[in-house]
Amino acid sequence: METINSYNFAEKRAIVRVDFNVPINENYEITDDTRIRAALPTVRKILNSGGSVILMSHLGRPKDEYEEKFSLKHIVSHLSGLLELDVKFAEDCIGEQALNLAQGMKPGEVMLLENLRFHKEEKKGDEAFAKQLAGLADVYVNDAFGTAHRPHASTTIVANFFPKDKMFGYLIGKELHHMDKILEAPQKPFTAIMGGAKVSDKIPIIENLLNRVDNIIIGGGMTYTFIKATGGKIGTSLVEEDMLDVALEIVEKAKKKNISLYIPEDNVIADQFDNDARIDTCRSDEIPDNKMGLDIGEKTIKKFKEVIEQSKTILWNGPMGVFEMSNFQNGTKSIAEAIANATEKGAFSLIGGGDSVAAINKYNLANKVSYVSTGGGAMLEYMEGKGLPGIKAIRE
Repeated sequence: METINSYNFAEKRAIVRVDFNVPINENYEITDDTRIRAALPTVRKILNSGGSVILMSHLGRPKDEYEEKFSLKHIVSHLSGLLELDVKFAEDCIGEQALNLAQGMKPGEVMLLENLRFHKEEKKGDEAFAKQLAGLADVYVNDAFGTAHRPHASTTIVANFFPKDKMFGYLIGKELHHMDKILEAPQKPFTAIMGGAKVSDKIPIIENLLNRVDNIIIGGGMTYTFIKATGGKIGTSLVEEDMLDVALEIVEKAKKKNISLYIPEDNVIADQFDNDARIDTCRSDEIPDNKMGLDIGEKTIKKFKEVIEQSKTILWNGPMGVFEMSNFQNGTKSIAEAIANATEKGAFSLIGGGDSVAAINKYNLANKVSYVSTGGGAMLEYMEGKGLPGIKAIRE
């Protein structure tokens, strides 16, 4: 398979699926351009190799037609500034104007297509729509990891029209490299830290990791489903009643496989879901009837830190508590710091899933861990061992 490093882009038009789904405020200003910057190495590589670049992306969730607030035209001047060249803009991603602009492109030029999701065919994975996109270019590059788990026209179907000229960009390449490192040959001890509200969201990934890890650490809201399942009292804490049996099964499977499963032994509790609520600490399985657990306690933090700091491979997905509130952020912050310490000692650490990424950024630790994944849902599905349509379309 050709890679972006080995392919000859000279005189070629490359159509590149990027993820420019960035937050934009009511004055149409980009409030966080991380995703745009992440795509630049791929764009620059193609330009420096003598090619031209046609960028395609979605933005927001428009209702299958033009909506001003979701127009990618708001991104053009910012992108032009970052690339230090005038980016052309096609007012529709398919049709005559796009085709004429594409055919007139010279090496070193960049064009951005209007939002793909202004056409319902994009999400439907429509073949004719994908063919029109493919008709704009000579080579297809997928660099949008965040949408690789969706079988959409621009992420998956379009690849069919480039049997020999399709490849991943640098961003997806990096994501796959780091995830494969964890899935295929993790250094031991390997610790997975699973947090967040729901057990149900994490079942498939926990099941897949049970064949690979040495330790599983459970935190966040899903803690209480495990504690109730094993006979503890959880007060008014979050719980998934229909997941109690599944939680027990996970506990049993971990035992059978000699995996250490760590469930919080103490918790920070409050009488309501509020930063100003009255706070106390108690054992995780003895929460009073009118109280709820909102973070892990000091004993738990100490135990979890020991396990993390002795690990060689660490995967973190999901916070330990309601870290958005200052009184319930100590668990998440402490775990983030422990991961940074372990990484400094030589461990490989991968952080993924929206809230963990938000936490790592909140505590300014992104450059103290090995890799922060850009795709929440896509990363989870890849870690579950599912083939992602956008990845398969290139690899096959």
